[in-house]
Amino acid sequence: MPQSPFRHDLLHGKVALITGGGTGICFGIAQELARHGASVVLMGRREEVLKEAVASLHKEGLKAAFVSGDVRDYGQAEKAVATTVATFGRLDILLNGAAGNFLCPTDQLSANGFKTVIDIDLLGTFNMTRAAFKDLKSSGDSLVLNISATLHYQGTLMQAHVMAAKAGIEALGRNLACEWGEHGIRVCAIAPGAIGDTEGMRRLAPMGADKKIAAEVPLRRLGSIQDIANAAVFLSSSAASYITGEVLVVDGGAWLIKPALVTREMWEKLAAKSPRA
Repeated sequence: MPQSPFRHDLLHGKVALITGGGTGICFGIAQELARHGASVVLMGRREEVLKEAVASLHKEGLKAAFVSGDVRDYGQAEKAVATTVATFGRLDILLNGAAGNFLCPTDQLSANGFKTVIDIDLLGTFNMTRAAFKDLKSSGDSLVLNISATLHYQGTLMQAHVMAAKAGIEALGRNLACEWGEHGIRVCAIAPGAIGDTEGMRRLAPMGADKKIAAEVPLRRLGSIQDIANAAVFLSSSAASYITGEVLVVDGGAWLIKPALVTREMWEKLAAKSPRA
């Protein structure tokens, strides 16, 4: 386990509800929030996965529970919030991480396929956030943290459905940051880039593409789940108490890069021929 850059009790007393928290990036975030003193409730549709995830947190001596549910159903969103408050007495952090994705050219994308991703990502974020409003307001110092992406900052082939959903999540977050700030509720997002050892990379990146992607990232590596979890701990802490409405991009600078029209080799040859100042 890598040494944390944060004080171990940074989030002592905080309670977090994490959707999609049984696996991947969202489990990694839940783990780090708990390691820094928060009590966490994991939400997802697969109860056995949630049980295993909570058991692994308990082995570390961390405070954790789970509630099964589908973020597309507002009633189940309300149940998840109520279970969290009944279990740990309050709700301070809502992490909206439940998401769906698959590769598909837009001219082959069905209306149902598009709707499914919108419903899980965007509608699910609204359902959970709206259901949590009363308890987040009661906290007086709370955070809604949405997991976005960088796909919609430029065009991304075969990802129209996800780009639409994530763009909507960011727009919704900015609106709520303005509306709910007076209640002590901050609303932020994290936009991960290519994160190694995740289901997303296994599904969406062709075999061997991880090395090519890493070579094109300015920091010359893929991100890690720990990178995203560290960003979440920061935004959940008092160090970020005056930050709201922001999207923190954690991608090693990858979204800034466009495909090179001139290769490095060509540029070096041109530079060698250019007169020196």
